[in-house]
Amino acid sequence: MTTFKKPGKVQGLKSSKKRTASSRQWLLRQLNDPFVAQARKEGYRSRAAFKLLEINEKYKLIKRGSCVLDLGAAPGGWCQVSKTIVGDPGVVIGVDLLEIDPITGVAFLQGNFHDEQIQTTIIDMFQGQKADVILSDMAASSCGMSDVDHVRLIALLEAVFQFSFDMLKPGGSFVAKVLRGGTEHNLLGQLKQSFSKISHFKPKSSRQESSELYVVAQGFRPKKENDPRAIQDGMMLEGERE
Repeated sequence: MTTFKKPGKVQGLKSSKKRTASSRQWLLRQLNDPFVAQARKEGYRSRAAFKLLEINEKYKLIKRGSCVLDLGAAPGGWCQVSKTIVGDPGVVIGVDLLEIDPITGVAFLQGNFHDEQIQTTIIDMFQGQKADVILSDMAASSCGMSDVDHVRLIALLEAVFQFSFDMLKPGGSFVAKVLRGGTEHNLLGQLKQSFSKISHFKPKSSRQESSELYVVAQGFRPKKENDPRAIQDGMMLEGERE
């Protein structure tokens, strides 16, 4: 288990010239964040690596030999953690809009996850296998309005959940970022129908002021009638009959 030293003396900026107030605030937070320092020390690309370490320590989702799909993978911290756990027998594939520097043993795909061609490419990259774990640390661009940001993030989560019916093994697990308030009621009901256990978890390494937490869905039970696409098709047919 990773342990963290208490932060020392609070550091300040040597110069604040030509910096906006928001950039100064961000730099100060980075300088005084023990998880940022720990990530540098341990060679992780981001402090987010510790969030996945905490999630996996609690729920034991990723194991040696697992196949892992990481959506919203940049800059690669979760892929680093996943590859260390799965070892040589495992598979880790990361997807992001941004280009990601190579990580030994990890395959990356640059593109928009919502693009059907990207989803087809992901399936092809797994070469007939399915994922034991689908991770999503994706976040929609913030507009500063919490209600709108929440709706946008839930839309991302819905898209990943839908893709699970194509890509996740029976018994597999699904982890996705949500905002405070948890998973939207209708979607939570769908998740409960398709997974044996649903939890919400906020890692200690998540910034205290952040509204983020993670929905952890375990024990995937793929049934065609629970696929959101089948539900939508059924609603369309009902509408046509009215």
